[in-house]
Amino acid sequence: MHTRHLARFLTAPPVLVLTLLSLASPAEAQQSPTTLRRESGNLVLEGIPPRDAALADKLARYQNGRNAKFLDWLPDGSMLIATRFGDADQVHRVATPLGSRDQLTFYPEPIADARAPIVATADGFVFMKDRGGDENHQFYYYRTTDKSTRLLTDGKSKNGTPVWSRDGKRLAFYSTARDGRSYDIYVVDVDANTAPRLLSGGQEGIWDVFDWSPDNTRLLLRHYVSINESYLYVADVATGLRTPLEGELDEKKNNRRNARGRKSNDRIAISRAKFAPDGRGVYLISDEAGEFSQLRYYDPVTKDKRTISPDINWDVYDFDVSADGRYIAYVVNEDGRSRLTVLDNTMKLELAPPGIPDGNVSNLKFDNAGKRLAFSAESAQSPRDAYVYDLGKNALERWTRSEAGPVDTNTFVAPELVHYPTWDRASGGPRMLSAYIYRPKSAGPHPVLINIHGGPESQYRPGYEPFFQFLVNELGYAVIAPNVRGSSGYGKSFLKLDDGLLREDSVKDIGALLVWIGVQPMLDRERVVVMGGSYGGYMTLASLVSYSDRLRGGVDVVGISNFNTFLANTSAYRRDQRREEYGDERDPKMRAFFSRISPFNNSTSIRRPLLVVQGLNDPRVPASESEQMVARVRANGGEAWYLAARDEGHGFRKKSNRDFYLETTAMFLEKLAKK
Repeated sequence: MHTRHLARFLTAPPVLVLTLLSLASPAEAQQSPTTLRRESGNLVLEGIPPRDAALADKLARYQNGRNAKFLDWLPDGSMLIATRFGDADQVHRVATPLGSRDQLTFYPEPIADARAPIVATADGFVFMKDRGGDENHQFYYYRTTDKSTRLLTDGKSKNGTPVWSRDGKRLAFYSTARDGRSYDIYVVDVDANTAPRLLSGGQEGIWDVFDWSPDNTRLLLRHYVSINESYLYVADVATGLRTPLEGELDEKKNNRRNARGRKSNDRIAISRAKFAPDGRGVYLISDEAGEFSQLRYYDPVTKDKRTISPDINWDVYDFDVSADGRYIAYVVNEDGRSRLTVLDNTMKLELAPPGIPDGNVSNLKFDNAGKRLAFSAESAQSPRDAYVYDLGKNALERWTRSEAGPVDTNTFVAPELVHYPTWDRASGGPRMLSAYIYRPKSAGPHPVLINIHGGPESQYRPGYEPFFQFLVNELGYAVIAPNVRGSSGYGKSFLKLDDGLLREDSVKDIGALLVWIGVQPMLDRERVVVMGGSYGGYMTLASLVSYSDRLRGGVDVVGISNFNTFLANTSAYRRDQRREEYGDERDPKMRAFFSRISPFNNSTSIRRPLLVVQGLNDPRVPASESEQMVARVRANGGEAWYLAARDEGHGFRKKSNRDFYLETTAMFLEKLAKK
């Protein structure tokens, strides 16, 4: 946990004057219920009523299931997955379809990821773990023969994107170890037991590793500027020299010269890339050809470019290529749902694996032989699990079957895709926005929870949501998850519609959704609550500022309450990248705009109950954003419940903490749903 957050939380304003009062003598502690403070383990509660045991028992039936996430293949043909038997996700090994889960790591903190080398002689894998949600992930090498672990990184910096060399000896990754804010590229020889070597550093922006060349002499790197702009480089592993993959680049002026010598000011986004099996060409996902990201191939020698995926108005978001190049697998995001395709380049066939759950597919990875494709998949009625598509058999194998808990998933409702008109026009008519709605099967009209995703460049994509099913089946809520302007998945022009001074336009999209709700006979426009996390937390607060007369209340989870203070206090390694999206608070015009739209500065307009949830180790949205908002709402005479966790960061990842957070949210929503 960040010491400055703990000190601020326990000893000084904003939630602070109230906190000190609650720590006073019993007589002095007879304050308004909104100021009462108590602790439960690592959780700090203010203004939250006593636990409703009956409601908690109902919710536990939905929350006591688990998921399984495919992580990587092991050289022997078994796989690594992440799943939870205790309080946090750990690495497990599964040897056969629906085989036992052999737990390999045992920590109080969840494991973020694990990667294994592809060579048959490899004796282990690397995994990532942080402390208390601080996101300073460290790499540990797990040796299979003796089950030992060894720290590979410095124990304090932020590290990510670990990629094994093809010979299984070295690991390349990014790290902020040099100065705490720059994303430098390091290489470590795992067997040599030496410190990581700085390969390439001293550059601005975010750099990460995509792939090693087949001969282990080059790295494929990405310079990420924003979700709208990124560049590919090839780095020499011996010297660290970086060369732009394509043409001449002048990133300072945002100019790009392509293979034909034509200069363009269009920004290009690249989300994935890897070397082709011959080591010369590169496969990549980019939006260079139009509004949407496509899977493309580029040969820097011949300058040959071609598009692999079909020209459709949806994004490709993940892919993999088999080691021999015969098969190419990719996933298309069609209005939030996944469609997996496998191309057989030898037979010139397009294969569609049968029986995949209708929802989200992620983490594509061919095995070393290139005959099996593993991935994670989930749907509204099926927890996330690991699957394998056997190309020789054209058959789908389920490798894990996760328990949903003591609930009948047949009672779970499938989300319905709807489109509603917003306040402006596009293509000669009203601009239409997408949303998914979970409708109760009982008679309405129903109270409504609007759930707003974060990012802001994220997208709501329906998957396994047991808390939503609890709200629908037990509390009678209809849950609506909109994709307002600025969401990904709908083209790069749509993605930019909320940038900078356009920030409030996305809030107006929630106003338009409230209008749509108002004319739906099965939805109760008098009982609407808004909820969101991170940027969705800002949207929750901003919606309460603008539409308190049409809302019952809001749930703000690790949300931004003032962009000026947020940008000043967010971790240094992400500050400039966030300025690309939100705007630069050092510009007087932008600073004044942020001040004008700040929910903190407009808190007198919030006239409805508020639940605020915060991890005190949050490196993205610091706890001060929640603390100052809670203090201001209470100072205005408003009702604010506050739940904080000392061992969490940007969201609650430990099951015990998450259970309490959702119990509190359920109590809050049950109260607001009453007529």
